Amino acid sequence: MTPICDFVREYAASGAVRMHMPGHKGRGPLGFEELDITEFDGADDLSFPRGVIAASEAEASRIFGCRTFYSTEGSSHCIRAMLFLACAGRKRPLVVAARNAHKAFINAAVLLGFDIDWIWPSAPFPSCAVTAEEVAAALNAADRKPCAVFLTSPDYLGGTADIAAVSAVCRAAGVPLLVDNAHGAYLRFTGEHPMELGADMCCDSAHKTLPVLTGGAYLHMKDNSPFAARAKEAMAVFGTSSPSYLILQSLDAANPYLEGHAERLAAFLPKVERLRAAAARAGWSALESDPLRITIATKSFGYTGDGLAAILIENGIFCEFHDPDHLVMMLTPENSEGDLWRVEAALAAVPRRPAIDEKAPLPGRPERIMAPREAALSEAETVPAWESEGRVLAAAAISCPPAVPVVMCGERIDARAVECFEYYGVTECTVVKQ
Repeated sequence: MTPICDFVREYAASGAVRMHMPGHKGRGPLGFEELDITEFDGADDLSFPRGVIAASEAEASRIFGCRTFYSTEGSSHCIRAMLFLACAGRKRPLVVAARNAHKAFINAAVLLGFDIDWIWPSAPFPSCAVTAEEVAAALNAADRKPCAVFLTSPDYLGGTADIAAVSAVCRAAGVPLLVDNAHGAYLRFTGEHPMELGADMCCDSAHKTLPVLTGGAYLHMKDNSPFAARAKEAMAVFGTSSPSYLILQSLDAANPYLEGHAERLAAFLPKVERLRAAAARAGWSALESDPLRITIATKSFGYTGDGLAAILIENGIFCEFHDPDHLVMMLTPENSEGDLWRVEAALAAVPRRPAIDEKAPLPGRPERIMAPREAALSEAETVPAWESEGRVLAAAAISCPPAVPVVMCGERIDARAVECFEYYGVTECTVVKQ
């Protein structure tokens, strides 16, 4: 069942005169312009679907076992919508959040004006693992009842939280649990999806781990969720009024594919484990991570993550992420046996060197000077990072590695933050003007 795809293909084949957007009128050098349409009669409306989009979202809801809504603007769009729904009706909304939050979360704090009580990492940066006990302690310490707990799991390096345990804590406190599951859409097909484990709302970037075009994402919530009535309104507040129909078709076409995805993953995940084991036999140290990711801590083998990435690129292998300490590879069943053998051979061929002893600097807990919204909307200036100590950050966040804020807007930049900037190559900061 692919109602969006069916409608667009029939329209493209009909020879209709296109007196509507887009301006290419179905013709152009890319070769697929005929499938790129806009919202018009029969094409439905993503913000208020009543036709083919509604039918496709209903099919996705059946597959995921909850209320599911499409986004063509990634999980960032869904994160802002989730927080809008959680904060609605609160005069001084407060969100308890793990510190490994994506910039989309911080941007939402700027837009919506909510306060944040951070759960700081007890393990070394950047894992930011969060336990149910830490969430319970943060809820008990809050000066008022939070409107939500916000977790990121899996994180960028593949670390995961115990969502089932955290959701039990949140239920007992009467606080909804929101999960940024951008990297874990596939977990629905392993039985470990946040919605199955008790989350009230979560977002998935379908394009990260499923065969969906970049930008395709889902917003999920419980079938009986009180947030459902305003979900489309929240999405419309932050989303474009011109969603990509190419991405919508991709989400639509994924639905029949996903019917057999549990079996597909069951056959593929042992191959990932074999590659992980082969990397270990070659001497590489892989961190514990979610099943579709291999995260290598490279320094024990004598290389930075950046250095290993350069070697792999010479072998035609391009990885998801690398920094001075790590290299991240994301895999899916769309990777062939040949892909995995090439990676294994390339890793095995790298000569071992003496270990690099340099440790990544650990950020502190920056002092909060003003609210994120106040800082972001203040008059600002850009200064060299090495001259920023003592200044208040005005940009949303400086994150190293991705999605773990060393400093966020409204916090004072301290000496430890400046040390992190130097280590990770941050050269400029946008700060509140003095």
